[in-house]
Amino acid sequence: MSIVANFDLVKGKLARIKGRKIEAPEFKTPQLKRPSGRALDSFMGWRRENGRVGVRNHVVLLPLDDLSNAACEAVANNIKGTLAIPHAYGRLQFGEDLDVHFRTLIGTGSNPNVAAVVVIGIEDGWTKRVVDGIAKTGKPVVGFGIEGHGDIATIAKASYVAKEFVQWATELQRVKCGIEELWVSTKCGESDTTTGLSSCPTVGNMYDKWIPRGVYGVFGETSEITGAEHLCKARAATPEVGERWYKMWKAYQEDVIEAHKTDDLSDSQPTKGNIAGGLTTIEEKALGNLEKIGRECKFIDILQPAEAPSKGPGLYYMDTSSAAAECVTLMAAGGYVVHTFPTGQGNVIGNPIVPVIKITGNPKTMRTMPEHIDVDVSGILRRDLTIPQAGDALIENIVRTANGRLTAAEALGHREYSMTKLYRSA
Repeated sequence: MSIVANFDLVKGKLARIKGRKIEAPEFKTPQLKRPSGRALDSFMGWRRENGRVGVRNHVVLLPLDDLSNAACEAVANNIKGTLAIPHAYGRLQFGEDLDVHFRTLIGTGSNPNVAAVVVIGIEDGWTKRVVDGIAKTGKPVVGFGIEGHGDIATIAKASYVAKEFVQWATELQRVKCGIEELWVSTKCGESDTTTGLSSCPTVGNMYDKWIPRGVYGVFGETSEITGAEHLCKARAATPEVGERWYKMWKAYQEDVIEAHKTDDLSDSQPTKGNIAGGLTTIEEKALGNLEKIGRECKFIDILQPAEAPSKGPGLYYMDTSSAAAECVTLMAAGGYVVHTFPTGQGNVIGNPIVPVIKITGNPKTMRTMPEHIDVDVSGILRRDLTIPQAGDALIENIVRTANGRLTAAEALGHREYSMTKLYRSA
């Protein structure tokens, strides 16, 4: 069992990487006190105006639409400590597609990992809709429209506000919070045979231990349940929830697969990476996917994309794509503040506002891509690590991450943010 990204790994890499190293006295590995025992029952987070707790403290520059990306990025360049989140959509949308768009933007700004928000849009109406939605949390939020003013004036005004927001946010103090106030989301990516045997069961063990203690959890990936839909339906907390879940899954089959006459998901589900890792069918992938919810957890409700849970603590199912960036973006918009991401072949996904914790049980991935992995559970396959022990290692890493430790994805600058598009714009 090991939690990677440590000084021993650095020393080992220095010995293998080609290139001349300037000699210096041997440095000592700093000794850090890792949480254990009762210290794992709490974490230090930021309590927001609505009572929710975040583990990051971002000041976000949020574009309403693709046209406003440049202005947000310009403000981020002007004001250090801010975070622009560019994306590709936001014009001429309608119906359910527009609803998902607004839920995602409002949910992103409302996430407890965000301290304050500056919204910039091409026009005032839709911009105000996002501002008003975020304002319901009580956090500072201001919006600007570009039409009638131009980029330069808008950037100047937004920069003044962002500067004040950053200085205010950086004085906010962490407070001690019970583990039951943590919201954890889950998605897997670049799965292979090791995923269903090690990293996904590790996440499932974490949920089995934490969901009874009041933690909020969520999983999804609707296309990746195909072939195991009967098993997923049976994991619903009540028959009524199970029927609603099956209706949602069936709608995906009818509205997406059958509607477009797709009977072969080769290279899509499973992906080329999945196939290279030994997964030959979507049914095999689905069985591994369900390992993420453990042996005892039952999901209590079904969430629309980017919808916040409303039935209290417990495990939820969110109707999402299986695409990594899309899924994590939607779950972050639902209010989840830490993401656990089992991977086999090695997925590099991150998120702008939510720390993404990578777990792998693949020894090859640990050899070739160790800088992307936070928790190494390859010992499960060597049979020198049990799944409960791996679950404990993940719990420790989540608490350390909640306390401020950057994940590998954060340290490497991965900020993938992808809006979900249901159909083409008008």
